[in-house]
Amino acid sequence: MNAQFPPPIPRLDPARLIMAVAEQHGIRLDLIGTAAEGEVGAAFVRWPDGREGVLGTVGDASPETGHRLGRTAEALQLARTAGVPVPRYDLIVPVDGTHVVVQERLPGRPPASVDAALIDRMIMVTEPWAGLLAGFEAAPASLHLTESGPGFCVHESLERYDPRTRRLLGRVREIGRTGPNVIMGDDLVHLDYHAGNILVEDAGVITGIIDWDAAARGDRWFSLETLSQCVIRAGRAPESQHRLRELIEAAVPPDRLRSYRAHLALRQVDWSIRHHGPADVDFWLDVAADRLEPW
Repeated sequence: MNAQFPPPIPRLDPARLIMAVAEQHGIRLDLIGTAAEGEVGAAFVRWPDGREGVLGTVGDASPETGHRLGRTAEALQLARTAGVPVPRYDLIVPVDGTHVVVQERLPGRPPASVDAALIDRMIMVTEPWAGLLAGFEAAPASLHLTESGPGFCVHESLERYDPRTRRLLGRVREIGRTGPNVIMGDDLVHLDYHAGNILVEDAGVITGIIDWDAAARGDRWFSLETLSQCVIRAGRAPESQHRLRELIEAAVPPDRLRSYRAHLALRQVDWSIRHHGPADVDFWLDVAADRLEPW
């Protein structure tokens, strides 16, 4: 990685973390495998009583991060009560400058392909999220349109990459100054909702939705706009792509949808600059040019 760009997020080192959890908290976990999916990685572990879990890391080791993760666990418990297939959080502890989280391992596996039937199921499974967190005290999630996010949506990447990304960043900041800069609402929101974060059984039924560490209270349509753009990246089911886009544009006020799309443009282009390369940067710039007004 060129030193002029902020560094990429490092890959998970599960053996080191499991040892540190034992040394610092007296909790014994056995490593039984690693997940092939995901940008940063996750590990499968076994508790002494035989239960299996999924180990990952989130943010820093601050009490604020621990509190936020605890609130996420509470929100997901509400979702479980409503029948949403989400994992229980079994462990949240600070370790070596980060928080280690061990979640329940849900049944199923990542889908082998993305087709129209799967997209339809992914849309339908969000319906119980509507209004689920009404009365749940939580600050709305920032879209980071005017300042860098914590490890993602990093403005400096776009500032330093090339003239196209600088123009996009200027448009993103303009949208942040003039429109919504947070996700408002009472729905459960998954901030990275795509096929890689669901589990399915053999018949294609969704058995789990994972990677909720950045869960929020807000507008479930943000999650579906995230899905819409990831479906484009998968290059599958063009009719479903079109239908999903129509559903979103009919449901979300234009100024709010513009802010969602600005956030996703910033997030995807920044991540591509730091983790992937020019081909991915070009792809997400093309998506941004399609989803936002000219910039």
